[in-house]
Amino acid sequence: MPKFAANISLLFRELPFLDRFQAAADHGFTGVEALFPYDDAVPQMTRRLAMGGLKMVLINCPPPNWAGGERGFAAVPGMTERFRHDFKRAVRFADALGAQHLHVMAGKATGLVARTTFVENLRWAAAEAPNRSLTIEPLNTQDMPGYFLNDYDQAAEILDEVGAKNVNLQFDMYHAQMLTGDGMAVWEAHGKRAAHIQVAQTPGRTAPDAGEIDYPAFFEMLDESGYKGWVSAEYMPDGDTRKTLGWLDSAKGS
Repeated sequence: MPKFAANISLLFRELPFLDRFQAAADHGFTGVEALFPYDDAVPQMTRRLAMGGLKMVLINCPPPNWAGGERGFAAVPGMTERFRHDFKRAVRFADALGAQHLHVMAGKATGLVARTTFVENLRWAAAEAPNRSLTIEPLNTQDMPGYFLNDYDQAAEILDEVGAKNVNLQFDMYHAQMLTGDGMAVWEAHGKRAAHIQVAQTPGRTAPDAGEIDYPAFFEMLDESGYKGWVSAEYMPDGDTRKTLGWLDSAKGS
């Protein structure tokens, strides 16, 4: 059975942010991730992690607040100085929270110059934080129009070009399914690169239960493959999160 984490930026939103840590622990998660945890005090978050016996699995970089701001600059020509400044701050947060992974967001851009910018910034980041696990994640163009990294083959080529052991793939089955219509095939092609996995059902980014994606088969595939990383629930509950967790009980009972 995979190790399951809860994305507490999306799950348990019926509760104040700091209360979501314990809610995740109470409902069977052993890890959490937070998209942009930069507006809350680190000592309060680390205390909540300790109280719940939780691991902080992942945070996003760069650090705007959750209410607004661009979702990344790493591939945006002319924004290298801003990216590198924000990256250093994100690393400080990741270190303080004990976050296992730092997701480097590409931002909105197109073309060869954007690709070159992304590769150069990833190489710089890998050298700047050699002991930090960095991830890149393709996002689907319906949810994030204009986002530079929007294809798994593209991501594989960029990872090969960067050539850094601490930069790997963040595999989101929801985005893979939205991009291709066959997320399982994308996993078979690129799953070996994955350092972290996120899950939600398509098309509505709902809980990973019945729907287009056969999640029981996917979780079984992960066990058979020997994947040892985290699988994070990153979906949009319709109402009370607790009422959407049947998939987790089923996965743990299988």
